[in-house]
Amino acid sequence: MARLYHVSSIMNRESILAHGLDWTRMGAAPGIAGSAVPEEEGVFLCRDEFEVSFFVRINSTGGPVDVWAVADIDEQALIDAGSEFSYLPARIPRGQVTLVDGRSEQPVPATRSRVRQNKQRKKKPRAGT
Repeated sequence: MARLYHVSSIMNRESILAHGLDWTRMGAAPGIAGSAVPEEEGVFLCRDEFEVSFFVRINSTGGPVDVWAVADIDEQALIDAGSEFSYLPARIPRGQVTLVDGRSEQPVPATRSRVRQNKQRKKKPRAGT
């Protein structure tokens, strides 16, 4: 049995910690690819760091993502979704899921208003100077 991975918005962390991976509970955040509803009746899983990196990069959730390790999954049970990515057509209990990386936040591009705010802050004189 291989160690597999799942990438999800941190907005789903509490649900995953309570219930494991369950596509029927999707709703707190869009899917990594931006879908508002599950693309398949199952849980998308990554086989290696390359796939994990891909899902982290395409993150369309609008915020940081978690990477979860998933234990005790028979890779032969995975179904190709027609996109070279695979999903397990079953819920994955909490006991098989471990948060391994809560790191991945997409950089927020500087907007004009944010740049303007930063310039204005720099121009303000310090108290007592």
